[in-house]
Amino acid sequence: MPATSPPPSKLLPPLICGTATFNNQYNPDPYALPTTAIVHEALSLGVRAFDTSPYYGPAEDLLGAALDTPFVRDNFPRQDYFLLTKVGRISGDEFDYSASWVRHSVQRSLERLHTNYLDVVYCHDVEFVSIEEVLTAVTELRRIRDETGVIKYIGISGYPVTTLCDFAEMILRKTGEPLDVVMSYANFTLQNTRLASVALPRLEAAGVKVVPNASVLGMGLLRRKGVPIGGKGDFHPSPKELRAAIKAASDWSDEQEVEDNRIEKVAIRWALENWMREGASVGSLGDPASGIPWTREGIDKYGGTRLGVSVMGVSNVEELQETMRVWRSILDGLEGGEKTAVDSGRGTDDRKWSLDRQEQVRILATGIRNVLGDWVDYAWPSPPRGFINQRHRPSVPAPLPTPAASPDHLPT
Repeated sequence: MPATSPPPSKLLPPLICGTATFNNQYNPDPYALPTTAIVHEALSLGVRAFDTSPYYGPAEDLLGAALDTPFVRDNFPRQDYFLLTKVGRISGDEFDYSASWVRHSVQRSLERLHTNYLDVVYCHDVEFVSIEEVLTAVTELRRIRDETGVIKYIGISGYPVTTLCDFAEMILRKTGEPLDVVMSYANFTLQNTRLASVALPRLEAAGVKVVPNASVLGMGLLRRKGVPIGGKGDFHPSPKELRAAIKAASDWSDEQEVEDNRIEKVAIRWALENWMREGASVGSLGDPASGIPWTREGIDKYGGTRLGVSVMGVSNVEELQETMRVWRSILDGLEGGEKTAVDSGRGTDDRKWSLDRQEQVRILATGIRNVLGDWVDYAWPSPPRGFINQRHRPSVPAPLPTPAASPDHLPT
């Protein structure tokens, strides 16, 4: 079959709001988070895409509740924003990629998100199952797409980039149709850039149109205070030696006489800015959330340059506002960014500040990576050694537990 038309690279926004944080792995009580306020503020600031999963505990329900409000219905028609979700992962050690579960999961996501279609559906964390299982799920998702139209684009997600490449290549070879989207996480960060150095050429050759980069802090690893401890305790798969190296790099960054020198501040801007450029060949022309009005009909005017796509998760409105400030500053610093800054009302001073900050971050990032030394481009094992899928396939889908968010994966 031919690739999906129009390709997602024509429409998907380059900045996607992730909702893995709407979950008790990253936060002790996701129901205490201001999730509706986050979603409403994101839309008001120009964010036009949300990534979620049934595996992220109550995230689909919380996102759906935020979207099913008069504020959203009155101001943001469904066709003006994108919903991305996943199938296949049920809990930390349970996966079901069967056609029947895929159908059940898709229908449940439609109901939870209060929508009659899904823009993207991924097979979630594919490294935990076989290629045959992934082919079964992709085939069923494509059947649903072709027969019902409730799915627009289909992809896979996971951590080990070589596995993502292997699966994308095999799916193209076995089906004659490339995957629309492949999402990697924690593989284009200050600590690990294998998404660009290893995966990018192979995914392009496999016909993948869009490759979103998620978890730019490496699931919270690149933070001054260390990995997040949520309701399930310390979930992070990184070894203690890597954590110690990150702590040393964070301490070094704190010692530099530069404003906003915290390692997470440097890491967020560095990853967003560099993937915007390096991921452009597998990026998108969609609404860049620059502050300038955008329409799908105005791609040539407002989205004429493909930008690498990033997924950013936040836990409160203040984090969202800071993310948008950084994102728009990065846009101001791109080639032609002076016009963006002026047209959006930010002005030429903002572009100059952006270029100065870009150089500060480059210097700090170089120093941080020097401190990390041999831990640069390390990837932890995923699945963990000895992993066994505990899924027992019931004839009727069993009630789901409220699980966690996605772990990370494989050193190669």
